Amino acid sequence: MPLSEKSREILMRVSTATLTTIMFKRGFRNVFLQGLKPLNPQACRFVGPAFTLRYIPAREDLDPMSAFEDPRHPQRVAIEECPAGHVLVMDSRGDASAASSGNLLVTRLWKRGGAAVVTDGGFRDSPEIADMAFPAWHTRPSAPTNLIRHHAVDLQLPIACAGVSVYPGDIMVADEEGIVCIPQHLAEEVAQESIGQTMYEDWVNEKILAGSALPGLYPLLNPALQAEYADWQSRERHRYA
Repeated sequence: MPLSEKSREILMRVSTATLTTIMFKRGFRNVFLQGLKPLNPQACRFVGPAFTLRYIPAREDLDPMSAFEDPRHPQRVAIEECPAGHVLVMDSRGDASAASSGNLLVTRLWKRGGAAVVTDGGFRDSPEIADMAFPAWHTRPSAPTNLIRHHAVDLQLPIACAGVSVYPGDIMVADEEGIVCIPQHLAEEVAQESIGQTMYEDWVNEKILAGSALPGLYPLLNPALQAEYADWQSRERHRYA
């Protein structure tokens, strides 16, 4: 089931720290993509379903420069077929010794309405990509063309990206801290739970700033504090609607 617009709006406001806590409560320990950075920190947030592209190591007889002349080249097909609102997620095996993509392809994805592009490798033309108002995440800049190290092999199959299993349609959420992958079938309920979790964490922060100690507050075990929080919730819930 596609993510509702209401849930997408909620997830755009929720921190990835909150989401990893909610996922841990459900038994998911490995949902945060490690080691990735946004090229433009001012345009790093996104929410959208994953559209996946997988690279394997390049082979000299299969990956000459002329490989790009084939309109069926999976990298180019991914750019042209990734649906609007989706996140192109690339499995580059954590190898940034050659680029996963570059400025021209990222620009095309952006103008087609893509929500973001993510790789556990690197981008070439990184200064130009960093100037875009478009979320692009990688490990580090990499000028060499992808054919030197990467063979684009398939689309819309489960991949590994930055140590996390990503299935087509999984909901990818990014903030200034990083990227979380939420299995598609859990995304709606995680979005709803994140409202309550965010409210609680905001209240706890207010209490700590006012001088409160952690015992009984975080986690919330003190009956008097529980009653105080319930009263605060009733007064402040409208802010989180």
